[in-house]
Amino acid sequence: MVGADPGAGGGRPVRRRPGAALAAALLALAVLAGCSGSAEGPAEGAGTSGPGASPGTTRPTSAAPAPTAGGPTTSRPTTGPTPAPTTGRPTTTRPAPDRTPTRRPVPGARWQPRPGVSWQWQLNGRVDPSVDVPVYDIDGFENSAADVARLHRDGRKVICYVNVGAWEDYRPDRDAFPDSVLGGPNGWHGERWLDIRRLDVVRPLMERRFDMCRDKGFDAVEPDLVEGYGNDTGFPLTADDQLRYNRMIADIAHERGLAVGLKNDLHQIPLLVDHFDFAVNEECAQFDECGLLEPFVAAGKAVFHVEYEESPSRFCPRSRSLRLSSMLKNPELDVWRKPC
Repeated sequence: MVGADPGAGGGRPVRRRPGAALAAALLALAVLAGCSGSAEGPAEGAGTSGPGASPGTTRPTSAAPAPTAGGPTTSRPTTGPTPAPTTGRPTTTRPAPDRTPTRRPVPGARWQPRPGVSWQWQLNGRVDPSVDVPVYDIDGFENSAADVARLHRDGRKVICYVNVGAWEDYRPDRDAFPDSVLGGPNGWHGERWLDIRRLDVVRPLMERRFDMCRDKGFDAVEPDLVEGYGNDTGFPLTADDQLRYNRMIADIAHERGLAVGLKNDLHQIPLLVDHFDFAVNEECAQFDECGLLEPFVAAGKAVFHVEYEESPSRFCPRSRSLRLSSMLKNPELDVWRKPC
């Protein structure tokens, strides 16, 4: 969630849980394809509130390796109302253009994050580099090449958040999306689902976004909303449509030397784990689905996982046993974090 235009509102979608139609599609797909916490630690960051409620729509899932503790810590705020998720947008002031030399990924040397690595996930505003972890996942539009270079100087790897499943009216490239690929609203202000069947139209748009990530020096991409087929998008999307699109997204990243993560989309993991370099998951513990992420860990690939409502004392023991990189975050995905 990045670079909102001045005055734009909105919020970042979190996972949508599959409905009945999706369950039937998944069952059919599985038949055809033959697929198949400890005490709470210290909080980190400067968030202004603890976790709040997620949006009213159903959510997707995905788990991640348990981050090791480290870096500056602060006590979790206890005063003030919890902001609604729709406030979880980047600041409205865009960073000034910079001429910082970028470090592009070297062909054939793609980064591979391993299970259990610690991370920070901050999509609200420009990055705060104060959290002492080796991996940062930040908004690709909102942050500059200079921001990425600063993290690299500190020895961090940096993931570029990009929405690939929905149009956002606050992005600088919003006018490049024709009306023919814009579907229904996805539950967040200013966002509409994309017709991912139209690869001829959508692929060039995503290639330009991934070019931006590469040119700013990012090491990897986090493509968001890659399970539209389980939602009411306004298009008759199928599980096969989603598989085709997600594999295309992985190819676009790899062609640019970028690692790429599978965001949620748990039930397609058996068919996609070989195409993606890591997973990003929201709330697999809350919905008792973290075991579905084991194929990534078994393949030596990190699973970056957050919970918004569960207590770390409840989900961290399981996360550690699965080697997930887990932490508690505010739904706004600001600086505040409490890792396992």
